[in-house]
Amino acid sequence: MENNFYSDNKSLKFYLDHPMMKKCVDLKENNYADKGKYDYAPADFEDALDSYDKVLEIVGEICAEIIAPNAEEVDAEGPKIVNNEVVYARGTQQNHDALTQAGLYGMSLPRKYDGLNFSMVPYVMAAELTSRADAGFGNIWGLQDCAETIHEFASEELKNKFLPQINAGETCSMDLTEPDAGSDLQAVQLKATWDEKSSCWRLNGVKRFITNGGANIKLVLARSEEGTTDGRGLSYFVFDRRDGGLTIRRLENKMGIKGSPTAELVFTNAPAQIVGDRRLGLIKYVMSLMNGARLGVGAQSVGLMEAAYREAFKYAQEREQYKKTIINFPAVYEMLASMRTKTDAGRTILYETSRYVDLCKSYDMLVRECGRVLTPEEKADAKLCQRNADMLTPMLKMFTSEWSNQVCYDSQQVHAGSGFMKDYPIERMYRDARITTIYEGTSQLQAVAAIRHVVNGNYLKLIRENYEVTPLKADLEYLRKELIAMTARYETAVKKVQDANDGEYLDFHARRLVEMAGYIIMGYLLLIDANRCDCFTKSATLFVRMGKAEIAKHEAMINDCAVKDLTEYK
Repeated sequence: MENNFYSDNKSLKFYLDHPMMKKCVDLKENNYADKGKYDYAPADFEDALDSYDKVLEIVGEICAEIIAPNAEEVDAEGPKIVNNEVVYARGTQQNHDALTQAGLYGMSLPRKYDGLNFSMVPYVMAAELTSRADAGFGNIWGLQDCAETIHEFASEELKNKFLPQINAGETCSMDLTEPDAGSDLQAVQLKATWDEKSSCWRLNGVKRFITNGGANIKLVLARSEEGTTDGRGLSYFVFDRRDGGLTIRRLENKMGIKGSPTAELVFTNAPAQIVGDRRLGLIKYVMSLMNGARLGVGAQSVGLMEAAYREAFKYAQEREQYKKTIINFPAVYEMLASMRTKTDAGRTILYETSRYVDLCKSYDMLVRECGRVLTPEEKADAKLCQRNADMLTPMLKMFTSEWSNQVCYDSQQVHAGSGFMKDYPIERMYRDARITTIYEGTSQLQAVAAIRHVVNGNYLKLIRENYEVTPLKADLEYLRKELIAMTARYETAVKKVQDANDGEYLDFHARRLVEMAGYIIMGYLLLIDANRCDCFTKSATLFVRMGKAEIAKHEAMINDCAVKDLTEYK
């Protein structure tokens, strides 16, 4: 078998060839306007897709040949602080150097800043691949999202300064969290004051739990408005650590993702420049960055699931008990079937979300950078894509992060006692997966973000108008009928909760309602995939059955369990 994490997973090429990709690529390339300006710019869609395929082959090879073999050593060694610098583990640095030398950083950024101008889809695929190889290193790769924020909102001067550096491999961090401001970013207190003499802002305060905290290029959320206490007083700043004013106080000793340095930072009169407009730091810029980060955690989670499933499948084929391999025991192959199905379901919503994010960003770029006036049809489509991206992102993050924990748990269970030992990679993966339901907004916060799309009917509209009407082969129609019946039960459950007209009751059942919608949406996505390729039929069938059972469970809880039943546990 060739040692390449891209070519050994046919699902990735399947999603790269999705019918929506032509629209994504055509918009991203602005009718291939860069043709002739850059020798690596594509001439047409087929040329672009061929470039995506070839670059992902390189990513897949580096992941299989370098990043994955380094993962155990990186987990054991971890980073350290030397003279106020974070020094990566030897393997982490080797991973980063390999990707840098291959010219793979800056995949989605415009060519005028030395990027590849790729669609978001291959960039997200690269995130999935790096995370399959080593979930901790997936964070370092994924923090290129900071470049997207600089590209979308910073001045041309700042873009020209920082984006080519990032494309050349300079690493980034987003410095948001503080000791007293975790998920509640409105409580951020790190102070930003204008220094008239130096024509810059000065940052003073502490940031905590900062992923890749030793990075040189930092996006920092800080309070720029005196006397404010909420999000309207916060602005966003870009800071170059080489300009001085930052002390790396400590690195956290974490349960997992050990190769990804998580730091506590002290800013002391650190010079910085503002990104965009004052007072919009949290309201606009961080929310945009967080949505990108949640897409990244979705890719990280799917990569972990793929790796954990493969470890379990390999072990189950080799391990013998009672004179037969354990893959032949129903208790084991049921777990494997569930793991494969959840991985397929997670991947299909990952790339559905990526495509809508892709289109949103491309429409925005056409207006902002190319000066294009969108037609009424394009404006309506851009609005629809933004709505779909907004509603799918929290659902993606919630489901895939929870499933990455479940799949790694089940994979370790297949390994039995061996899986508890550091001799097997699943022990590390199990620890790495745990953070995915916590950072970039916990699963509970994703339900809070998603519930408005339940209440305003957006999920139901998406199901009915996008998925339910999709043409299918005759032998798949029985699954559509199942999903239509599940949708009716979901609609009834939503009405019951809404009719109560009780905010606490809605919050109490929010996650159940979001999960009901998620099982229907992913059921349809897998069904549509099965319509394109028979290889997804088994996963589509099993997932719809799983979803039917989950909806029945949630329906029973909504019908039978009230808030007062649990108040004694407050």
